[in-house]
Amino acid sequence: MQPSVDDQLAEIRRGTSDILLESELRQRLAAGRPLIIKAGFDPTAPDLHLGHTVLINKLRAFQQLGHTVVFLIGDFTGLIGDPTGRNVTRPPLTREEIAANAATYERQISRILDPERTRIDFNSRWMGPMDAAGLVQLAARHTVARMLERDDFQQRYAANKPIAIHEFLYPLVQGYDSVMLKADVELGGTDQRFNLLVGRQLQQDYGQPPQIVITMPLLEGLDGVNKMSKSLGNYVGITDLPGEIFGKIMSISDELMWRYLDLLSFRPTAELAALRRQVSEGLNPRDAKFELARELVSRFHGAAAGEEAQADFVRRFRDRGLPADIETAELTVLPGGLAITHLLRQSQLVASNAEAVRMIEQGAVRIDGERIASRDLVIAPNVELVVQVGKHRFKRVRLQLAD
Repeated sequence: MQPSVDDQLAEIRRGTSDILLESELRQRLAAGRPLIIKAGFDPTAPDLHLGHTVLINKLRAFQQLGHTVVFLIGDFTGLIGDPTGRNVTRPPLTREEIAANAATYERQISRILDPERTRIDFNSRWMGPMDAAGLVQLAARHTVARMLERDDFQQRYAANKPIAIHEFLYPLVQGYDSVMLKADVELGGTDQRFNLLVGRQLQQDYGQPPQIVITMPLLEGLDGVNKMSKSLGNYVGITDLPGEIFGKIMSISDELMWRYLDLLSFRPTAELAALRRQVSEGLNPRDAKFELARELVSRFHGAAAGEEAQADFVRRFRDRGLPADIETAELTVLPGGLAITHLLRQSQLVASNAEAVRMIEQGAVRIDGERIASRDLVIAPNVELVVQVGKHRFKRVRLQLAD
């Protein structure tokens, strides 16, 4: 049974920047037929990264709501080169490069989308046979003035930087894709807004209901500043090895962690809200990163790989520079966990709770190599940690749930 319109809209809104127009989307959802959801990807590089998956995850959400997903590979538009966000003309790819990259895309999306319910198409299917007269007729449906409303074209024109005529064709071809697919909804990054709206206009010109435009945020890379990009080296590839994915996610800042959780996690929003609340109440942000890193590795490599990647990460970083004869303390705790001050005292790393608080405030307490800043931290049961106080006091602490 398909979810209600309100339930569908709640899931669709999650993580989106804009829905244009939501009232039209509500009407089409209310009609009860499966909608055609389009997202286009130019095969400009052989590997997809987490930035690409922001859109693919939203396709998955539509798919799970019962709608028809079209993963459109822009093997024709790749020959033009998307001018979005560029201050110079983008060099076009060769047909051989595009074909090789497109083949890898088909394999990679099956890690997120249901292959049985995903329609993969190529815009060369209709653009390849189009003759010169057809291209001229398509170009006649838009004006130079409208095209120069695009920020990147406007900036390049004002700076006397060249704009090649073929770059004007890119948004027209992207829009024509929506005509040929009869798309109800097109997804794109916030930087694609102009192109997506061209699709709405062209569909109206061709006598079709205009598509709803949904824009998704651009995911920052590991540096937390620039858009995730392979050329900048700040990316996490979905074909990276499990340990690479886990380590890269653990390297992001605590602030960026929440952005990644919001845009990449499949966990219900209520669970993410609870996790945020737990961190605000003292849970180590590292544990939230563990959750995210394990989820992403499991998505692309399987649950066993996620568990092993976390165990390997802990082994490598916990044991770095530790004494060979470190003692082990085994503590029994209640389901609610054990406060860090009590853990320090019960493992005999400090003489009293007061000393524990003082050492934490001095920044002298570390768990698995990470400095502990909050005296309110609570450690969950069924974990093994390496706890350090000062430069020379170490204990391997096992917390077991009381019977």
